[in-house]
Amino acid sequence: MGSVDRHQEEILFNQQQWNKKPVLRRIYKEFHVRISNHLPENAKGTIVEIGSGVADITETIPDCLRTDLFPNPWIDQVENAYELSFPSQSVAAIILFDVFHHLRYPGTALQEFHRVLNPGGHVIIFDPGLSFIGNLVYGHFHPEPRGLKDPISWFAPDDWSPAEIDYYAAQGNADRIFLRGEKDLTESGWQLKEVIQYADISYIASGGYSKPQLYPDISYPFLRFLDQGFNLFPGLFATRLLVVLKRA
Repeated sequence: MGSVDRHQEEILFNQQQWNKKPVLRRIYKEFHVRISNHLPENAKGTIVEIGSGVADITETIPDCLRTDLFPNPWIDQVENAYELSFPSQSVAAIILFDVFHHLRYPGTALQEFHRVLNPGGHVIIFDPGLSFIGNLVYGHFHPEPRGLKDPISWFAPDDWSPAEIDYYAAQGNADRIFLRGEKDLTESGWQLKEVIQYADISYIASGGYSKPQLYPDISYPFLRFLDQGFNLFPGLFATRLLVVLKRA
């Protein structure tokens, strides 16, 4: 489990940065609002966030169940994305915020999500977007690999167990699968409902959790204004990707 411990180390570091950066907290609140706008209407069942980290989504979605691999104080319960504890067809929505690119076997995880979701339930994915600027940022200023030339291992080997989960990162996987269409999801019981690209230069310039903030807090509204213009050119400026999958 040594490599998985790296995930926990990152979370504890992120918590320190979270407490130091008011702009980061403001940005994440706006990200959570975006996500909440794509919850299924009249959803029945639990709303679950997988890999919750330190950002509190319940400020925006109060009844969201926060889960992660580790029992930190802010987590409601421990869950493994490949082997969830929820009964079949008991979940209304599953939220993956910067988690999808950590799934070594995304097809296997999606099978498990399909099991626990109600028909019509949503998987909402918020992950890196690799436009021209996105590639530069995530390729040169972020420690995790993009994995653009690596094959995507869609399903886990037959002899693999969810207990063997390890640290994995490929920031380009969501972009490759949902934007470039490297995998056909229709035969897996999913409808690709939404794929939205956002510039979010205000987030990139905030430094996120690991880099210095490049503008004063007071300038954040101006950066958000600029983002609206950058959003018109997603192929050049997009750094974030929001994907909504609907269970058939």
